[in-house]
Order: sequence, then C-alpha cells, then structure tokens
Amino acid sequence: MSYALPDSAPGFDQPIAVLKHCHDRIRKQLATLEKLLPHLASHGADEEARQAARAVIKYFDQAAPLHHEDEEQNLVPMLHSTASGADAALLAELVPGILDEHRQMDGIWQDLHEQLRAIADGAAAVLRAHDVQRFAAMYRSHMEREEGHIAPMAKRLFSAAQMAALGQAMQQRRGIAPSAAPAPAAATGDAVASLRKDYGQASLSETDVADDPFVQFTTWFEEALKAQVNEPNAMSVATVDEQGRPTSRIVLIKQFDPRGFTWYTNYHSQKGRQLAANPHAALLFFWTELERQIRIEGKVERTSEEESDKYFHSRPLKSRLAAIASAQSEPIANRDALEQHYEAVARQFGEEPPRPDNWGGFRLVPERIEFWQGRRSRFHDRIVYTLQSDGSWVRERLQP
Repeated sequence: MSYALPDSAPGFDQPIAVLKHCHDRIRKQLATLEKLLPHLASHGADEEARQAARAVIKYFDQAAPLHHEDEEQNLVPMLHSTASGADAALLAELVPGILDEHRQMDGIWQDLHEQLRAIADGAAAVLRAHDVQRFAAMYRSHMEREEGHIAPMAKRLFSAAQMAALGQAMQQRRGIAPSAAPAPAAATGDAVASLRKDYGQASLSETDVADDPFVQFTTWFEEALKAQVNEPNAMSVATVDEQGRPTSRIVLIKQFDPRGFTWYTNYHSQKGRQLAANPHAALLFFWTELERQIRIEGKVERTSEEESDKYFHSRPLKSRLAAIASAQSEPIANRDALEQHYEAVARQFGEEPPRPDNWGGFRLVPERIEFWQGRRSRFHDRIVYTLQSDGSWVRERLQP
C-alpha cells in the first residue's frame, strides 16, 4: 500500500474550496479503505495495515464530522436564507436527502470503526467488503451531488460578506483563530505570550470524583478512549540524574492497576540509569481534547521477570528484534549502522527472539495523584489525592 503526500489546503477565505478539499481528502481515505481489503487478505494485520486503519479512523472520527457540521449548521442554513425561485426549489429537493445520507453514513461508519479498531490494535484482520463498498459508494455519490449542485449555488449566490462569515464559522469549529497579518520577527516573544485557549468543556468537584484515585483514573481513561483522544496512553515520564537535573520524555503506559502504572524500556537507557540512581519519577497525561491532565508522582520499581517476559513476547516480532538491536540512548554513527544491527539480530534470532536481560518493565507506585480539569479564565479545577502512611488516600482541592 502506498500513500500520497497531502495536497496544500486552501485558506478559509475560500470556504467552498476548503469544503472541496475536504471531499478530496475523503476520497483518499476511501481509497485507503478499499486498498485494505486485498492487503489484509494477503498480509493480515501487519504494521502497514494497522497504520492505514489508524489513519482512516482518525479522519472519519475527527475531520469528517466537522465537515458535516459545516454543511448542516452553516452552509445549508445560509443557502436557505439566500436562495429563491428555482434555487430554493432545488434545495428543497436535495437537502433532505443529503442530511439523511449524513446519518446513514455515520451508521455505516460505526460498524466500520469497530472493525478498523481491531485491525489497528492488531487483534483481528477482518474488514467486511460489503460495508466498505456501501460506505465508499454512498460517500462518492453524496459528494458528487454536493459538488454538482450545492457548491456551485453557494459560489453564485453568496456575497463576499457571507463567504467571510462561512469561513470564520468553519475556523471557529476547528479552534482556529481568524487569519491575521504575521507579527514582525522582533515581536515573536510577545506573540507567544498572547497565545491562549479558554477551557470550558467540563468541571470537577469533590463530589464528582471517586474515593479511590485508581477508580478515578480508570473512569477518566475510559472517557478518553470513548472520546477518541489521540494516543490516550501516551504519558510524559520525568526523572532526575545523580546531580538532580531533570529529564522528561514521552512513553506509552502498558498497564495500570492498584499496584501502580507500568511501562517497558531498556534498563540501560538514560531513564533506566537515572531510575537506578534515584528511583522516583513523575508521570503526566495530557488529553487536550477533554481539557484534562493527570499528574502522578511516586517511587519506581522494576516489574517481575515473569511480567516482563509476558509483555515482551506479546509484542510484534519487529518490535522485539528492535529492542535487542538498539542500545537505547547510546550514540551511533548513522541510520545505516542501526539498520545493520537490526538485520544482524533478525538473522541471529529469527522468529523467536528472547527477552534481553536489560529490557523490562518499570512500575511507578504512586504517592500523589492530581486530576486537573480546564476551566474558563484559567480558574481550573484541581483535585489531588495524597497517600497516607496507613495506605489510605486523603483527597483535597488545590487552588488553580
């Protein structure tokens, strides 16, 4: 499977062109979806298939609904308020069907989403051809009708002021500030200082949260999954060296339970060496889509050999080989040398590489967990749990 580089998008001063560009992107995603069918039959849910599934999920979960809202909440109402005579009659004929197709396509997408999620996770390699064909055919027919009738009517009827209003509404829907003249280079610092987004999706009170912070974390994590947060399992891990100098990086959490929060890595890496010298760390999850963050601090311990073995052998073969081939955090001459190491390891170990002794899990046993919910005017909600000597947790509100 191959993927074309994205075309440059028109600006929101050309809102009808932006809508057409969205259609072009939908067509590319539909083509990817159709290519998945023979690819899965030949190769199963390999890394290429998983990447393709994730790309399609991301587009139709995030971008496509915004496009439909552009049409339903702005474009079509503006046309209804402007059109008359034959134009109004054509709208009356076309719009009910267009809106109904939005609902139908959303229903088909829900079925496809479940199939693609299993492929993206490597848990299955099944994609029903009937669902793909129906989804693609309906979308293509739908877009042709809009491009043949709705878009030309808008371009013909809308004034410059209406076009500007449509473009602004589309920008606001995507959280994009209206275009402005670029600031001079000398003002860059001031421009950064003025960047801000006001939060206001939700609130968090003492009566909202669970008594147990692990129960609360599970609730928020499940809500992040449901909201299709981009990589909800990604977290920052901050450690310090022997001199107390901090370092942070993004890793993926692989397990959490009342024992703590677990990730896997090379024990000889920078973070592994730092944790050996000072076994304390801080974790940070930031879910911008939900305007939430979770800060976790505590002592770090290694997982058992059995746990590390179990997780290592659950990984894809190429990931296991890469863990052996890479002396993580150590310098290397170039990419070619890294690839040669990998090929040598692949030849040596074949399909059943053993877990290296220097690779395994770390578990942060929390002593402090803070749940942060963004609120308007930076007056955020912060609820913190602190572990007591008897194993219980004390919960309190912090000022923003």
